[in-house]
Amino acid sequence: MLRKAYLEITNVCNLSCAFCPGTKRTARFLTPGEFRQLAGKLRGHTEYLYFHLMGEPLLHPALETLLNIAGELKFKVMLTTNGTLLPERQSILLASPALHKVNISLQSFEANVGGDLGTYLKGCTDFAAAAAKAGKLCEFRLWNRGGWETMNGTIRSGLAESFPEPWTPSRNGYRLAERVWLEPGDRFDWPDLALPSLGERCFCYGLRDQIGVLCDGTVVPCCLDREGAVALGNLFDEELSEIMSTERARAIYEGFSQRRAVEALCQRCGYARRFS
Repeated sequence: MLRKAYLEITNVCNLSCAFCPGTKRTARFLTPGEFRQLAGKLRGHTEYLYFHLMGEPLLHPALETLLNIAGELKFKVMLTTNGTLLPERQSILLASPALHKVNISLQSFEANVGGDLGTYLKGCTDFAAAAAKAGKLCEFRLWNRGGWETMNGTIRSGLAESFPEPWTPSRNGYRLAERVWLEPGDRFDWPDLALPSLGERCFCYGLRDQIGVLCDGTVVPCCLDREGAVALGNLFDEELSEIMSTERARAIYEGFSQRRAVEALCQRCGYARRFS
């Protein structure tokens, strides 16, 4: 049983952030029928379904329908967003019984050229307050230590206007209010085959507690394989149990059990080094 599965409903984004390398794949949105097929094949393998891998999920024109389908399939939906579209999508999100948690990547504001930070933050904090009242969880993320962090003080002050300090320390950051958290974090280097190898010594939770499914059905070991470099199979054509039983998938799993990255992409992943 996996702890979570990332099902990419679109690889299209409305921003171009310095911390995110984006993808060169053909722009695509899952149709409701395709989503039902892929999500249906994930039933029994996980309880939590993330509407994200690359792309901005709030851009999807059929977001409400996809949430309804996920609810019919008894999934708890987790959603990661840059936050820019929260005000216009708030009613859909809060009305969904399936929606469990929303992660808001506040560091994405650096790509919002010409935008107003105060207006952006107010949209995010208003959503978080309304989501908490509706019984949803909300987490603000500032994963930019060691990189872009010039606006962090302003961002934290803006958060404090809506969620007054003192904040309660938590395992990964701070609890700002009931069901609302802030998680600071370090900038990391996305895995890229063009980067030099960091060596085989490594551990990762890919295939151990998570998998990713790109919007063309390609199954990858984790949420950072943005181009499908470690393609294990296609969920449109195969069952997940078959894909995870392939020789390549087993080699990845067994390699990490020995704290060893067998794939070239995994040997070039900065994020996985925090588990080593």
